[in-house]
Amino acid sequence: MNPAYVALESGHVLEGRARAPGTARGELVFTTAYTGYEESLTDPSYEEQILTFSYPLIGNYGVREDRFESDRIHPRAVLARELTDDVADWLASEGVPAVDHLDTRDVVTDVREGGAMKCGIAVGEDITPDDARAELEQCEAMSDHTEIGAQVSVDEPVVRGADNDGPTVALVDCGAKGSIVDSLLARNATVHVLPHDVSTADVEAVDPDVLFVSNGPGDPVNFEAAIDLVQAFVEDTPVAGICLGQQIVAEALGGVTEKMTFGHRGVNQPVLDLESGRVVMTTQNHGYTVAEPGDHLEVTQINVNDDTPEGLDGIEYDVLTRQYHPEANPGPEDTLDFFDDVLAMATPRRSPRAIPADD
Repeated sequence: MNPAYVALESGHVLEGRARAPGTARGELVFTTAYTGYEESLTDPSYEEQILTFSYPLIGNYGVREDRFESDRIHPRAVLARELTDDVADWLASEGVPAVDHLDTRDVVTDVREGGAMKCGIAVGEDITPDDARAELEQCEAMSDHTEIGAQVSVDEPVVRGADNDGPTVALVDCGAKGSIVDSLLARNATVHVLPHDVSTADVEAVDPDVLFVSNGPGDPVNFEAAIDLVQAFVEDTPVAGICLGQQIVAEALGGVTEKMTFGHRGVNQPVLDLESGRVVMTTQNHGYTVAEPGDHLEVTQINVNDDTPEGLDGIEYDVLTRQYHPEANPGPEDTLDFFDDVLAMATPRRSPRAIPADD
């Protein structure tokens, strides 16, 4: 078996089993999800990151394309306690280095104590620890990836559900998961999937009933075009956002965002709705959060573990955002009604069609 080395910003160099060859660098993060590895690996929000699975066995139910959230794997490399051959072969086929036989408890502890950190990976024949260290030395901080949106966004507008007669949604694709679009289509919306840097004029041409800012990777302040769009449309058009989208909306309306120590990544994050007192379990994948909502937004939901904002509503504007992923995939579906609430903000002539609760 070929060697595999993982060099951490903390100074540690780990040795594991080679499962897919190559070299890589990125921000080391972990997910506590115990299922849904296909969805996680194809989530664009993991772009420029190295993903560690804290669950010990990854791949026990194979690999199926119908579970993918995009058309490719997004993490730069993958670490695990044990990967099955199905997953290892899939990673190798896409050129994504993978290492297992690691003590992922130690890796997770390092990240929790030291924060998400730079990491270098080297896997393959004649590889040495110095090769991993060389990757680490070239690793950039997430905030330095100023053009990350272009890596995960559509290049040209795409129209989905053109024959639907519900609201028209302009979805700003900053790295959108496929299931977000599917959730809107299931409610009879027509969805215009637009590039992350789409112009105001091109959005005006769509004449949307709702402007929707998607999830995605990286620092929200680097998505200047999306911030400008929210500012241009918020007075006249309802605005919604998920994950990075919530952060972008907050930045646009005078709020402040900040990097978290190690973020929220998993499928069991508890969220409290401040009005109803209801607690729901949510799927999350983010390393930044809203530190201050500003004067135009109010916090309506918080994370039970650390009180970070999980939901924002507009005070004088029609704005509705969530830090977690209501569409789940993977994870619980406690919050799918978010999409009904978003489409309900659309003009009355285009009210959303009710769908069965078990859809």
